[in-house]
Amino acid sequence: MNLIDTAKAIEAGQTSLGIELGSTRIKAVLITDDFNTIASGSFTWENQLKDNIWTYPLDLVWTGIQASYKQLAAEVAGKYHVALTKLGAIGVSAMMHGYLAFDDADTLLTPFRTWRNNITGPAVDELTALFGFNIPQRWSIGHLYQAILNGEAHVSRIHFLTTLAGYVHWQLSGEKVLGIGDASGMFPINEKTHSYDAKMVSQFNALPKVKAMPWLLEDLLPKPLSAGTTAGQLTEAGAKLLDPSGTLQACSVMAPPEGDAGTGMVATNSVRKRTGNISVGTSAFAMLVLEQPLRAVHRDIDIVTTPDGAPVAMVHINNCSSDINAWVDLFSEFAQRAGAQLTPDQLYELLFLETTHADPDAGGLTNYSYLSGENITKMPEGRPLFVRTPDSRFTLGNFFLTQLYAAFAPLKIGMDILIQEEGLSADVMIAQGGLFRTQVIGQQVLANALNLPITIMKNAGEGGPWGMAVLARYAAQTDTSSLADFLDRDVFTQPDSMTLSPEDSGVAGYEAFIKRYQAGLPIEAAAIAQIQTATSGK
Repeated sequence: MNLIDTAKAIEAGQTSLGIELGSTRIKAVLITDDFNTIASGSFTWENQLKDNIWTYPLDLVWTGIQASYKQLAAEVAGKYHVALTKLGAIGVSAMMHGYLAFDDADTLLTPFRTWRNNITGPAVDELTALFGFNIPQRWSIGHLYQAILNGEAHVSRIHFLTTLAGYVHWQLSGEKVLGIGDASGMFPINEKTHSYDAKMVSQFNALPKVKAMPWLLEDLLPKPLSAGTTAGQLTEAGAKLLDPSGTLQACSVMAPPEGDAGTGMVATNSVRKRTGNISVGTSAFAMLVLEQPLRAVHRDIDIVTTPDGAPVAMVHINNCSSDINAWVDLFSEFAQRAGAQLTPDQLYELLFLETTHADPDAGGLTNYSYLSGENITKMPEGRPLFVRTPDSRFTLGNFFLTQLYAAFAPLKIGMDILIQEEGLSADVMIAQGGLFRTQVIGQQVLANALNLPITIMKNAGEGGPWGMAVLARYAAQTDTSSLADFLDRDVFTQPDSMTLSPEDSGVAGYEAFIKRYQAGLPIEAAAIAQIQTATSGK
């Protein structure tokens, strides 16, 4: 579509907006009906550890969304010489899970508790045993029940419980709904009914401490909606909230709000059975769309759903790129002091490429990239830790290779459960995320770590908000095609991708690393026990 045609499409409202609130960045992406990105805007933010709780203030949510949208609208005006006055469809996605509880006056009862918190152990242990279904620590129901067990005063006053995406959608549309994929991170979903599992809801309500509450669980949770369903419209108040300038008109179709896992599946065209995707960023997850239920309950494997309700086995890790980013920031500071002017992309590329000179086993170096607790390895808190022996080969290449190795280590441990214990396989594993902006390096490390071919698509670095924009377009269209058929037929008509297979030397090198990594986990546990943080007081 040329510039004139694109401008006409913008004026006619033939566009879809995807907004994603990620762990380190809020991003807005605008696409036309041919699914090409025509403008974007972003805002950088970071979670805060307050009173030993990982959180984001809700006022910063709106500061970031408004800044991202303003930047996007300015790009539209500058590039296409038209004002962005109306949108065909809007979709919101965000970090999954967590805990946002509101009273009957719509007042937030406790600061937002994000997926990153490992504070619900007793609750999820009890619920997993009760349901015969794994309940991870970050799930909303785990946070709710732990708050009940803790005797927190606010729980009796809860009127509505939702996720970050659900909250933003509610404020923009007035609708208390949730995409089924995001809802599956609040409470288990029944594949046949596409709603919360009724038996488990009854079991939860029957728990003694829950029975004492003045509410029933089903009255607190947002209604799950499958992809392709209309989830309300942008209200006048929502339009002003998104665009305080008043330029944006109301009445855009709103798609069901989704989690970042769902947008990752869409962005990688991985919603059919026997497809899989891996998304890496601050956290990381690998997902396989299941043909049949798992044989056993695994505490390290979550069962969630695709945006259209198919069951998915998910390996979720709390820590991936944060420690890499911290080290890159340190090298950036050194480069500036040395008078070298390098952009962030240049610095990442320089350091990533240095790993091509590294030893396959990273020279005997070991790293734990735990900024926060890690469920896979049973670590309650985070202490980033680098370890070497006197005879390790301490080179820049080996040092940065061990950073990449560590970023994928918990993911490797979880994926081994699916592959070795459950015997699962996928026809394709497609990866996306910022770590793949430097071509080949991160992709090859991941292929070696998992001993699987890994495919990267062209949009690997920016998949999430684009995937949400695609879901918004799907909600606005009148065709009744399945999501998988819609993606194959209309969206991924000319997929641009590259696949790398595992290298024998890299696979062997990573296996040597992971043995050191697992053997050294007691060191990480000791660091958590013995070294205090400013907020923990330990």
